[in-house]
This record gives sequence, C-alpha cells and structure tokens, in this order.
Amino acid sequence: MRKFIYKNWARVSLILAVFFTITACENSFENGGFDVNSPSDVTSFKINGVAGKIDQKTGNITITMPYGSDITAVKPEMVLETGATSNLNVTAPVNFTNPVKFRVVNGNLFKDYTVTTVVLSPIKSFTINGVAATVNDVNKTIVMTLPEGTNLIALKPVIEVTEGVSVSPASGATVDFTNAVTFVITSNGKSVNYTANVGVPVTGLVVAFLGTAATRAEITNLDEITAADWFFSTFSGAKYISFTSIENGADLSGIDVIWWHFDAAANLPAIAYKPAVTAALKNFRANGGNLFLTSFASQYVDALGIVPSGKGPNNVFGDFPPNGFVDGNSWGMSFKGHENHPIFEGLTTYESGKANLLQSGTFRLNHTAWWFVPEWGGYVNGEGWRNQTGGTNLASEAWDNNLDGRVTIAEFPNTGTNKNVIVISMGAYDWYNETNSSGVPSQANEFIGNIRLLTQNSINYLAKN
Repeated sequence: MRKFIYKNWARVSLILAVFFTITACENSFENGGFDVNSPSDVTSFKINGVAGKIDQKTGNITITMPYGSDITAVKPEMVLETGATSNLNVTAPVNFTNPVKFRVVNGNLFKDYTVTTVVLSPIKSFTINGVAATVNDVNKTIVMTLPEGTNLIALKPVIEVTEGVSVSPASGATVDFTNAVTFVITSNGKSVNYTANVGVPVTGLVVAFLGTAATRAEITNLDEITAADWFFSTFSGAKYISFTSIENGADLSGIDVIWWHFDAAANLPAIAYKPAVTAALKNFRANGGNLFLTSFASQYVDALGIVPSGKGPNNVFGDFPPNGFVDGNSWGMSFKGHENHPIFEGLTTYESGKANLLQSGTFRLNHTAWWFVPEWGGYVNGEGWRNQTGGTNLASEAWDNNLDGRVTIAEFPNTGTNKNVIVISMGAYDWYNETNSSGVPSQANEFIGNIRLLTQNSINYLAKN
C-alpha cells in the first residue's frame, strides 16, 4: 500500500512540476519577459525601403535614414514569423520622430519591440587644423574655438558630408572666418544654410579657479576636480587661487575672471565669509574684475553684496554620496528670449531656446542653489525678481518658456554695459557622474559638451565686458 501511494505521489509531483513550469513561463511573459527564441519575431522592418537592424535579444530595431528624410508620416513594411500578429498598424502612416514601441504576439507568446529612427546629419564632421567643430542641425550652426593666436583670415576647413550632399564653400577652400560664414548645404535640389562661427580665446586672458583647498592638487570633491581639469586644459593663462591666499593678501589685480565652482557642501565654507576675503573680492569686482559662480557657490552673491541683503538663492538642496539617483528623463534649461546671448552660442539644442545638460539614465546628485520665483521671496514672477535683485534671469527650467519659475542662470548687474557676474545654479550643471549607491559606475553624460561650452562662453563673455 505504501509502495502504491509512493508511485502515485511521484506521478502527481511530476505533473505539478510541469504545471508550475508552464505557469512560471506564462507569468514571465505577462511581466514583460522576453523569449529570444519564440515564434513571435519581427524578421524584417523597413521605412521607405531602408531596412532596420533588428536585435532579437533586446527587441531594439534601429534605422538610419538618409539626410532630408521625412519620418513624420511613414507607412512601415514589416515581416513577421508565421502565425504572428502585431498591434502596429502598418497600413496607416506612423510618426517615427520619437521611438515607436509595439508588440508581436504568436499564440500565448509575445515580444515587445522599439523602433528608433535616426536621420543622418548632412555634415559628418567639420574640422580646422585638426580641431572639431560642434554642428547643430536644429539651429543650423557650426561653432568652434581655435587655439589662442590663430589667424582667422585664411583657414581651410575639412568638411565631410553624407552621401548625396554638397557644400559651398567646399571642403579645403580658403575661408575668412573673421566674421560668421554661411555654408550652403544642398541635397536633391534643396538647399539650407548653416552659419559657422569660429573664435579664439581672448588674447592674454588671465583666469583663476578659486577653491577651499590650499592647492589644486589638494581638491577632493570629484565634481570640482573634473571642472578644474577641464578649465586648466582649456585656458592657457589659468591659475589656481585659494581662499586662504586671498585672506593673506594675494594680488588679484592681474586676473580677468575668477571662477568658484563649489560642489562639496550645501552651506558655503566659513572662510568664504571672513571679512578679509569678502573685502578683497568686493574690491576685485569694483576694479573691473569678473566673477563666475556655479553650483552651491551661487549663494555667494549675497555675502559679496551683488544682490541686496537676503535676496540670494532661496531654494538650496541636493544629495551627497552614497545618496543620489538615476532619472529616466534628461534635464535641461529654457533660455527663451535670450537665444542670442553669447553664453548660449553653439549649444546643442532640442528646440529653439532649449538645451539639455544632463542625459537620462545618468546618475545625479541634483546640487541646486537657485531662486524659486513664484511662491517664495515675494518675487511673483521674473520681472519682480529682476526688480528686487538687480539681475537678469537668463535661463530657467526646460518647461518654463516665460522664465517665471526658477532662476537657474543669471547675470549681474542688469543695468549698464559691465555685466561682471554670472551664476549657474541648477542641478543639471553636473561635471562628474558618481557611481550609484551600489558602486556601479554611471554612464557617460551625452550632454557634457553643453556644460563645457556654456562654461567657456560665460568666462569669455565676462572677460570681454
């Protein structure tokens, strides 16, 4: 009898095991599981005859279209495994400007696919003397900075264009870049103009990186180290000065711009408030010196009397390692109404007056020291902020087209021609992407070029004013 029960229990156990295995498989699909070898594959996907590259492991389909392609209303061509169906209607036009997701089902199995379509830029590369330019296809601009002392009168740009595209002036032609130059891009009988601006650093510019460490080598904050490394590799006349040296009477008279990028703590260090230090920096500014204050250093505008007492940033916050997070959205700014301001020249934008600084999926600490305008401080809106602080709000958060929300970039004063202070106070202004709390390195920030160019433009702008 026991033997009979044992045999039947073994049989029941086998049946249950098979049942739970099937159930587990079904649950895995319901929860977004991905079976690489299921009969629910897309075997071919095309747009206007251009075949996409299909990764069956990830479900990603990438399509690279020729320059000039209109992908806003296209009927795709798709071939599926026998018996499979899709919720993507291939008989109606589809807008492929943004990634398009769809599902393929075959019986009780399915796969999710994402189509990402890229239209080639007409200009693959634009270089002069080995230096690469930033090409912005939205604004139709070509921007670059050549080494100090470069003669702009007779330069020969090397231009690589995509197939079927011609450019005038042609690659290798001698061009005078003293002023902006228009390059005409032609394809399939249609032409568009790209404006090229080539500049050189201000001759003899002396700039300084201010820090709490005694020497540059002793800086410990990784964001400050990364910013300083870029700074010293970009400006030949750069020097490092410490707060202690200023307290001890360091000569600041030969410096054109002082940059303080403070990221180590939300509260400014005590030495920054010492009377000898604030007096020296006030005197530096009064004698024509320029200040560039970024991240938590934006708060220094109050102590230095750049704004009336109590009118400094009123919303200061941020995480510190091991805290921090990854956001699925890119972070950027709106500078609507100030598109032609020199500090925004050449930025890669996603629409006119809007640019990203921190890419989605990048680890961030969100170090912020801005002005929250509509609810705090009695400002009400941007005009109220300008009247009460004496500054000009140049940028706000990306959604704020009227610049009435947060003040993320500002210059002071807002009268006269000598605008000798710029502050950048948003969390997206992030030089170094720390590892997450589990020690996993962050991805590289795709928009770090915008941060670098915004910084270089700000320093050059201050030096010229």
